[in-house]
Formats: sequence, C-alpha cells, structure tokens
Amino acid sequence: MARAKRHPAAEWPTIGLAVVIHGAWLAITFFWQSIPVPILALAGGWLVAWHGSLQHEVLHGHPTRSRRLNDLVGSVPLGLWLPYPIYRASHLRHHNDEALTDPIDDPESAYLTAEAWGRLGAVGRCLADFNNTLAGRLTLGPLVMISGFLWQEASRLLHGDTSHLRVWLLHLAAVGLLLSWVVIVCGMPASLYLVAFVYAGAAFTRLRSFAEHRSADERDERTAIVEQAGVFGLLFLNNNLHVLHHKRPRLPWYRLPATYREEREALIRTNGGLVYAGYGDVARRFLFRRHDTPLHPTQQALYPGRSAEAEPSVRLPDGISALCFVRARLA
Repeated sequence: MARAKRHPAAEWPTIGLAVVIHGAWLAITFFWQSIPVPILALAGGWLVAWHGSLQHEVLHGHPTRSRRLNDLVGSVPLGLWLPYPIYRASHLRHHNDEALTDPIDDPESAYLTAEAWGRLGAVGRCLADFNNTLAGRLTLGPLVMISGFLWQEASRLLHGDTSHLRVWLLHLAAVGLLLSWVVIVCGMPASLYLVAFVYAGAAFTRLRSFAEHRSADERDERTAIVEQAGVFGLLFLNNNLHVLHHKRPRLPWYRLPATYREEREALIRTNGGLVYAGYGDVARRFLFRRHDTPLHPTQQALYPGRSAEAEPSVRLPDGISALCFVRARLA
C-alpha cells in the first residue's frame, strides 16, 4: 500500500513569498513620498490583499509543520482591522461545507437572514442589492465587511463576552508598532495608509470572494471556479480554483494549478458547472447586476413580506441614488 505523501518540513515557495510581501511592504511604506498616490494605492492595496492570501495559506497549515511558526508568519497585521487568531478560527468554521453560504452557520456567508433583511428598510435593501453587484462589492463592500466585523466584536464585549479580549489586546499592540513605523518612521499620514493600503487591500480581497460561493441545494455546487485568473491567480494564491481548495484545503497554493488541470473534468462535474472564464467574465456578468439575492433562499420563507427573489431585478442606472429611488418606489 502506497504511503501518503508527507507534509514537507518547510515549503520554500511560501517562505519566499512571505519574505517578498513583508520586504516590499517595508520598502513601499518607507519610500511612499516618491510614489504617485494612485500607484501607491495600487501597490499598497495589492500587498495588503496578498498578505491576506498568505494568511489564508498559513492558517491551513503552511509553510511549516509548526503551528506556532506558521501563526507567527500570519500574525503581522498589515490590514489593521482583523486579528489573525479570529480570522483563523472563523475561516476554519467556514470549511464546514454542509453549512456553506448559510448566513447563520457560515461566518463568511454574504447572505442575510430574514431578521436582518427585515430591519434594513428600503434604502438599506437598496444598498444590500448594490453590495451584491461587483461594483458595489469593490466600493461599498470593504466598508460593509470591516464595519460589520468591528461592530460584531464591540457588541460581543459590550454584552460581557471577553473571550476575544486577550486576542484584541495583543492585536492592538501589534497595530501600534506597525503604525509607529508607518507614521513616525516613514512619515506617512495614518489616513493615507487607511485608504491606500487598508481599504484598497480590502477591495482586492472583495474581488476574490465575490463569486466564490453561491447558494445551491447540493453542497458541492455552492463553490465556484474562476479558471483564467491571470495576475489575480498570483494575488489570490490560486484560490480562484476554489472548489479544489475546499476539496483539499491542505494542498499548497503552488500545487493547485497542476492538480486542477489533472482533475478539471471531475471538479466541474462536482460543482455543477459553476465556472467563470476569468475575472473579466465575472465583471461582464455582474458589474452592475446582482450575483444573487441578498436574502438567503432558506430564509425567504421566514421573511414576513415579499421575498427578495420576488422583487423586480433592477439593473443599476447611472448612480446609487437613482437605484435607491427606484427601490424605494417599489417597496
């Protein structure tokens, strides 16, 4: 009987990647004054999102056999707002494929419960619809993601749950050190870092996650594939081949493309053909159209009013305000 392939003691492609990301971040923050702001936002956002992809790789057991060393690699808070231990625990819960996309049991679900949908009102539902378009996810999405997470964590503490308190204290200490480098040593305004690195990085991350999952009766059909990712494949560490990642979460990022090519037909059968040619294909389909309804299908029967699916599907006109006006008229 063939022995299972042993996890290597050190995955040098991932270690090298960590060196590149952290080194590039130090260089760009130090020399930021010589970089035009649009290019700074592109580079800064890329690095923060790339670091997020590295953190995702790390929490799945890479690049060494030591969780302590791996967590050390992933714990540098370039994005400021998300403590790595909380992200790790939440994402591993997300890998319970039985609960994928469920807004109650999947912590990374983009869907809403009936209770949340009912509280939104006409303007809130308009914005929820906009956030389910790619344009909305890239612009409004980072604000929704970050503010929603911080509010959830603040509410936890206000209700007497201190289980995350130690994590937050350590995280804030690390953030203080990081901002000391950015603001005091490099002289960069904190507001510029928040926009050009944190918000831009969250927008890149929202691009990756936008079409990763979609509600379906069969659990294996809830996870998508984006085949020709181009440069975004490197940014997302091949997580665009998402159904393969869910099938084999311990497979390192640099082995995903070859494995996908070998198993492509079986994987596409498994996920019911939920395949996009590339991120250009995703943009063509959903730039101004909803990827899906904000209200999860299992929650629609619980909503006392009309279901989200029953409401007219609106293509966004020239501005969000016009869409909100139309949705308010339809409500």
